[in-house]
Amino acid sequence: MNTKLILAAAVLVASAACTQKTESQTSVTETGTAETSTTTVSTTVPAIDTMATAQAKADVKEAGRDAAAAGREIGHNAADAGRDAANATGTALEKAGKNIQRHAKKGDQH
Repeated sequence: MNTKLILAAAVLVASAACTQKTESQTSVTETGTAETSTTTVSTTVPAIDTMATAQAKADVKEAGRDAAAAGREIGHNAADAGRDAANATGTALEKAGKNIQRHAKKGDQH
């Protein structure tokens, strides 16, 4: 389907690229002489390299997939880091609690 769309766009551009406009003006001078001037304007649009366009589209798709994969990896790494930090915090609190209990006087505990 993409190939058909690119081909249709190329045909449309090619048909619009070959435009030519001719204007003629005729005027009569004071002496009665007719003067005619003709102006022709041609416009051309450079051809579109459909192979390069298709390659660029493929490159953009691949870059998008790479960015999505990198985003997922960063998300997983952040989640892992969060779990590791929570585990380390819990371990530190547990050690601190045991240390407090060990150093507390026998009669001061409520």
